[in-house]
Amino acid sequence: MEALTRGRRAYTAAALTAATAVFLGAAGLAAADGSGATRAVGGAVVLDEGELDLTPRRVDGKLELQIDDLGGDTPVVREPSEVVLHVGPSALQHTSSPLAEAFGLISQDTWQLNGQQAAAIFVPEPGWNGAEAGGDTEVTLSGYKGPAVFGMATYTFDMEMADEPPVMFLGSADPAPRAFTLDGSGERSAPTWLFDTEGVHRLTFTVTSGGSSDTETLAVVVGDDVDPAGVLPGDGSTPTASPTDPPTASVTASPSPTAPAAHVIAEGHVDMAARPTGGDLEFQLKEGTELNHEWYEPGEVVMHVRPAARRKIPEGYAFLGTPGDAVWWLPLQQNAGIVWPGWNTTEYTKADLDGRVSFRLDSVQGPGSVAMFHSDAMGVPVVSLNSGDGLPDAHTLGAGTHSHFDWVFSAEGVYRTTFTVSATLADGTKVSDTETIAWVVGDDTDPSTVAPGEGNEPTATPTATPSGSASVPPTAIASPSVSASGSASASSPAPDPGPSGNGGSASTGGGSGGGTSVTGGLASTGAQVGVIAGIAVVAVLMGGGAVVFVRRRRTTQ
Repeated sequence: MEALTRGRRAYTAAALTAATAVFLGAAGLAAADGSGATRAVGGAVVLDEGELDLTPRRVDGKLELQIDDLGGDTPVVREPSEVVLHVGPSALQHTSSPLAEAFGLISQDTWQLNGQQAAAIFVPEPGWNGAEAGGDTEVTLSGYKGPAVFGMATYTFDMEMADEPPVMFLGSADPAPRAFTLDGSGERSAPTWLFDTEGVHRLTFTVTSGGSSDTETLAVVVGDDVDPAGVLPGDGSTPTASPTDPPTASVTASPSPTAPAAHVIAEGHVDMAARPTGGDLEFQLKEGTELNHEWYEPGEVVMHVRPAARRKIPEGYAFLGTPGDAVWWLPLQQNAGIVWPGWNTTEYTKADLDGRVSFRLDSVQGPGSVAMFHSDAMGVPVVSLNSGDGLPDAHTLGAGTHSHFDWVFSAEGVYRTTFTVSATLADGTKVSDTETIAWVVGDDTDPSTVAPGEGNEPTATPTATPSGSASVPPTAIASPSVSASGSASASSPAPDPGPSGNGGSASTGGGSGGGTSVTGGLASTGAQVGVIAGIAVVAVLMGGGAVVFVRRRRTTQ
């Protein structure tokens, strides 16, 4: 049988699941406890989330390196040669320069286990436990086969703030060490595992204690370019499937014959923008950077929130749901591999408008709800938009503003969100534009098969609107921006405790809170970079699916 997976991600169709159940039943095999994953004869277990320990232990007087799978209700002991570790796309995160340089890398994004974002993502949590070896154990990286670099080190946020160097354990390339000593006292060690390239990495470990040694190879699949269910475990020399195994069922979604072709935006920068057009206001999407971008009508676009955005709800964010539950989180700051949505009024000047531009969320159709918030100076989330407690909700931006927010979706699926963008021009003319944007959240739906705009899903569920007048949360107001060449003031916000990593915000022009403009690292998108103190905004999109903006423009005098 092909490898089965642990956790939510399924790599085989329902037909294979049924065939596996029949096969196991006929063979009289019992499912293992632990993570809940089962291993058919000749197959491998794919571990893609939960705690596990690499444990050197005495077995019949000899030292053996085994894996204690601690991800379920009951621990399960597994052989490394039977396991494929999957480091999913959500593990991709920024690598601090000291950590990258310690492994001979330039500062970049890498896939990390037990990294600074570990508490927020669903990935394996590997540790080392030396309590059963009978003494200290020498752990050596005696072999490595993979596309680039593997490393193991400890580098916490507190160490970074104190300007301390990483504590190095192992690495596949100079100047990293090839061995470390595992304490036999029993204290679990959980350093960060780092991979700089997607693909299959095979890590060969030799453990030595009390005159006895064991060498084992662990197969690790990084990213989503390779299906871990099709990867041979161990050193790859032992097949995991026999010719008599039932074939994997394949289900391919077909595009709707009536669905217009959509431009799918799955990663990189995109702004939802208010634009002046001949005395009117037009709501459009701006994809790209300030110097290199394209404009699209919302009814032409499907936004794809990839599985890499899946995160755990942190403590203090009860409006998103139960802490620890999964949501799909597009953070305030740009993360590689996922879409980075923002707001933009930079084509208006203060002289053009009488007041601010309003972005009102009128309705949400889909399996869940949508919200948007920022964190105040104390790190407390302040909700601006939340379809879970009724709509409409609105937030406003000043002219000449470019800002970003954290967006969160509570489930996978297709969403359609309708926004009305409105303003009063300097001569008193009131202008507005209403659009619907389609979003596909997760990988259960192929975004290329989803119609943009209003769509035609018969099961789409509008967000409930409370009786009486809808309450509109107060809009976050940012501190005045400083010049691009100036330094941030001492009143800059504290680090965001949520999955977006480092907190804080900046905007271009004079705008509302929540705006960020990137300087260095990933793309800078503002026409003028300014730092806004005291604000970080998160838009929480609850539910899964595709959100689409459809235009119903109206202009009144």
